[in-house]
Amino acid sequence: MKKKRIILPGGAGLVGQNLVARLKIAGYNNIIVLDKHQANLKILQKVQPDIDIEYADLAEPGKWQRHFEAADVVIMLQAQIGGNAYNKFVHNNLDATRLILDQIKAHNVPYLVHISSSVVESAANDAYTSTKKDQERMVLESGIPCPILRPTLMFGWFDRKHLGWLSRFMQKTPAFPIPGHGRYMRQPLYVGDFCNIIISCIENHIQGGVYNISGHEKIDYIDIIREIKRVTGAKAMLVKMPYALFHCLLWIWGLFDKNPPFTTQQLAALIAKDEFEVLDWPNIFGVPYTPFAKAIDETFNDPIYSTIEMEF
Repeated sequence: MKKKRIILPGGAGLVGQNLVARLKIAGYNNIIVLDKHQANLKILQKVQPDIDIEYADLAEPGKWQRHFEAADVVIMLQAQIGGNAYNKFVHNNLDATRLILDQIKAHNVPYLVHISSSVVESAANDAYTSTKKDQERMVLESGIPCPILRPTLMFGWFDRKHLGWLSRFMQKTPAFPIPGHGRYMRQPLYVGDFCNIIISCIENHIQGGVYNISGHEKIDYIDIIREIKRVTGAKAMLVKMPYALFHCLLWIWGLFDKNPPFTTQQLAALIAKDEFEVLDWPNIFGVPYTPFAKAIDETFNDPIYSTIEMEF
């Protein structure tokens, strides 16, 4: 089991970096990460020097395809999450998935886990949501039996986009803006728990099913921000801002930043009032749930991983 050759397409991101760390703790060492984010690949190689990494645009045929010849497990992680260019979502969420599925079929890779997203059941209508829906449909129609995991908003070590970016911004500014009243319910999922679910899939060889993996606590956005402020010791004052003004400022920011940390589409998703199924995944996968307060403390106060900052 521990000698399985595990391929992680898109493995230099939040889930991938955490998954590599936890796979190694579990005794797995034959791990290959394929990604095109060079800065984060370098960080991964520095933190985990004994695994194989390769720069690869997974939406284009290339040398990276050779790794599938002897693969035992593929964990499909690649995804375009943010940004304003629709073609990038198509390129990274759809074109890449099509090529990876072709390689899995061509080389009879025995096991696949697909990482989808809770947004496939969201009321939001944006580039990320639409392409993730199409991506999941593509996997289901491929005929490859595999578990499909739909996580909600994740946080944890190496978080460069979500709570990680918010915490760094909070450290740099005297006033932290909150859109509207801030009472937008979230179901944040600790990425450590999610990675343990993926490992459980590998070790128990779960063959199929679609699983909504939500955080077990429902927490308003403003309370998440307050908890981050508490555990990091940030001095920023939380300032509520009218939604329309907040939206306008984000729109202006997007004119000057090709890869903004927070977009007007993501703001709309924040207030969409989505509530996702709370599945009993601790019993299904045998993975204990980490309470939010403990998880947020581990995220920002771990002596090793909380000090590592990935490029946005």
